[in-house]
Amino acid sequence: ENRSDFSLNTTDCTPVVVPEEVFFTVAAAGILENLLVLIAVVRNKNLHLPMYFFICSLAISDMLGSLYKTLENIFIILCKMGYLKRRGDFEKKLDDAMDSMFILSLLGSIFSLLAIAADRYITIFYALRYHNIMTLRRALVILAIIWTFCAGSSIAIALFSYEAATVIPFTILFPLMMFFILCLYVHMFLLARSHAKKIASLPTSTVHQRTNMKGAITLTIFLGVFLCCWAPFVLHILLARFCPHNPYCACYISIFHVNGTLIMCNAIINPMIFAFRSPELRSTFKKMFCCAR
Repeated sequence: ENRSDFSLNTTDCTPVVVPEEVFFTVAAAGILENLLVLIAVVRNKNLHLPMYFFICSLAISDMLGSLYKTLENIFIILCKMGYLKRRGDFEKKLDDAMDSMFILSLLGSIFSLLAIAADRYITIFYALRYHNIMTLRRALVILAIIWTFCAGSSIAIALFSYEAATVIPFTILFPLMMFFILCLYVHMFLLARSHAKKIASLPTSTVHQRTNMKGAITLTIFLGVFLCCWAPFVLHILLARFCPHNPYCACYISIFHVNGTLIMCNAIINPMIFAFRSPELRSTFKKMFCCAR
């Protein structure tokens, strides 16, 4: 809000305001959809696999992102109504808590995508040893490490968010992790293409390879949607911190509400990808809604 008010004095760009009803509707839809994914995985024992546990981790991250935007808008509404102060001590602590939730959502999404990418890589190229390498216990340990690290980092970044030394590593982490995942993908697809040629004469292996590649393609869709939804907001953070006085930066900052809506759209799109690409999840959803045998 402060950045948007300031931008009016330095640029002719009018802030784009998304109606609060749209915010709450999109956020509620994202929370409910990801909650359904979590319930489906818990209820179906066939889905108690490392891959689906990593997907649940991504779903939790999406829920946190939607919850953050919901609480933020409630906070703004209460401030406008006069129930909360913009500069009070309690309000500052509440704001830091919400910022921490946002950073936790972003870091959780990045590292969950990285875990899913690593899982797909092992599935494709170490298929015979996959169940020995990626056990359920090992997957849970990985998730515990990821969320412990993300929670600690989110608290530290939220407390020292006004320091450039904190903002720079946080914003650099985003493109670095995306670049690492992209390199993993390129390597994955190049090797998979080479392997596919070698085993083209083996029908069963070909079917298995196609199944694994389907999982890799699904992950590629996840990554593309994540970049489209989160990159504009990360760019907003950079511009708001390092060039708020520049008219072009202030003009981009004026679409803050649109970038926030994109984050919540990511929470809606991901469960749709889960349901569309996974027959097991589709079957579980049908049983949940239709009470079929």
